[in-house]
Amino acid sequence: MTTTSRAAAAAATTPGPAITARGLRKAYGDHVVLDGIDLTVAEGTVFSLLGPNGAGKTTMVQILSTLVAADGGEVRVGGYDPVREPRDVRAQIGVTGQFAAVDGMLTGEENLLLMADLHHLGRKKGRRRTAELLERFDLTGAARKLPATYSGGMKRRLDLAMTLVGEPRIIFLDEPTTGLDPRSRHSMWQIVRDLVAGGVTVFLTTQYLEEADQLADRIAVLHGGGLVAEGTAEELKRLVPGGHVRLRFADPEAYERAGRALRDASRDDDALTLQIPSDGSTRELRALLDWLDAESVEADELSVHTPDLDDVFFALTEQTTGHTHTGTIKESVR
Repeated sequence: MTTTSRAAAAAATTPGPAITARGLRKAYGDHVVLDGIDLTVAEGTVFSLLGPNGAGKTTMVQILSTLVAADGGEVRVGGYDPVREPRDVRAQIGVTGQFAAVDGMLTGEENLLLMADLHHLGRKKGRRRTAELLERFDLTGAARKLPATYSGGMKRRLDLAMTLVGEPRIIFLDEPTTGLDPRSRHSMWQIVRDLVAGGVTVFLTTQYLEEADQLADRIAVLHGGGLVAEGTAEELKRLVPGGHVRLRFADPEAYERAGRALRDASRDDDALTLQIPSDGSTRELRALLDWLDAESVEADELSVHTPDLDDVFFALTEQTTGHTHTGTIKESVR
């Protein structure tokens, strides 16, 4: 095989991005919701979109899932254009909205069978798929009951099971755990992890920052019509000041020696602790440990503190944040 042939074969087997958007714009009258959004979502990953209420997260999902047309820009979902090729897009996607879209007049099993009929699975295959999903989502015991008897977590599991009847390769989860108790939320997180392990791509919008931290391979923050930051959770956390290493000493002499040498450290003389500004990186931590070892200074306790996504979210979505700030932040995490 020639070099050209091998390159062509490799390109054919290399998966492309599941979702891309370039210059995506959407406005309602004078209100600009999305103003030139660029993003890429890799196959088989969780991409989380964060933002305050009204930031445009649901509008983004509606555009990508063919429900609303963009005013400008280029979009591809599974390689297809949602406007020109909506049927091809819909054949690959599933959407679970903010509120469970189950039919209250049908049992859990009947809701799934209805979705199987809509996907033209046929009677035998539809019943088999329904039974699989009821078991997978721990709903077999409630299969013949009306959703009115379900807990909030059970309704959300049924809603997601209905989304999966057609075996989509790309799933949009728009605030899927809103209103759920912590146990149900953790159960839903495990379901998402299992889906991604099977190669499914998940586009997640959420206001639960812990949820994005737990699940997302990449996170983008939407504010003021643009993406003000994008990166992994750890990359985003390093954008916000406040990270530090805390050293606690039992020996006052060792504390004083360290305090004199580490001049940038904040001191707490009563607790014999030093707080040293740090981005939490392995490089900075190793340098500090090497210095302590070289000077024979022994700290009784060392802890690393980094900003969490709450800190990132509040810092990036302040009303003063503008597009001039956006470019700088995005470049810093790429």
